[in-house]
Amino acid sequence: MTLAFIALAGVVGLAIGSFLNVVIWRVPRGESVVHPPSACPRCGHAIRERDNVPVVSWLLLRGRCRDCGNPISPRYPLVELGTGVLFALTAWFAGPTWILPALLYLAAISIALALIDIDAKRLPDAIVLPSHLVALGLLALASANPGGESDWPAYLRALVGGVALFVVYFVMVLVYPAGMGFGDVKLAGILGLYLGWFGWGSLFVGWFAAFLLGGIFSIGLLVAGRAGRKSGIPFGPWMLLGAFVGIVAGAPLTSWYLGIF
Repeated sequence: MTLAFIALAGVVGLAIGSFLNVVIWRVPRGESVVHPPSACPRCGHAIRERDNVPVVSWLLLRGRCRDCGNPISPRYPLVELGTGVLFALTAWFAGPTWILPALLYLAAISIALALIDIDAKRLPDAIVLPSHLVALGLLALASANPGGESDWPAYLRALVGGVALFVVYFVMVLVYPAGMGFGDVKLAGILGLYLGWFGWGSLFVGWFAAFLLGGIFSIGLLVAGRAGRKSGIPFGPWMLLGAFVGIVAGAPLTSWYLGIF
């Protein structure tokens, strides 16, 4: 694996991040992500192609619309840059393997779903439901591993993991419906597929890390006086972050924990 490979993944991530900005804005509003072309929300002028280069265009325009001069939120280039960095890190972690497309897809929807959940307090079915099928297909490709040794037990583990995490969250919603919504349950099915593919340790760590990180964040808000006991926080971002913790560190953490005994 070379730096060029990682850099290429980062550049692709910048382009995907530009598209994710459209997804994050339009999907919660029930709008098409392909039509009409992107336009300034203030003056309505369509964004020119030369003004649609990720990060660079925002910097050259000094964060303002070329036509009306109104400010453009810095969140747009931050989403693009964040996606580029996450894609590069994912390529570094997975290398040129067949699991990489699956992880890049997870990275992309994670950014979109996390920000939509923060903004709109929901996880749209338009993204979550098709992602089950996409994840199943991409993980099947990774398990088939064309040109190498297949690993179908990992795919079976993914199926079991997806069902298991879906059921766990479903029961939690039934027991305490105020704690989370059915969008979280449906997202759990996707994350369970990924975590199960990487191993049982990853599945457990990914599930536990979501509650640990979300709990720490909630306590921090309480201490800072930014939230009360009845304040609700979107749980989707913590589920997604926990999943990445499980994927990256689940196996070594499990080995370390079992080694204690």
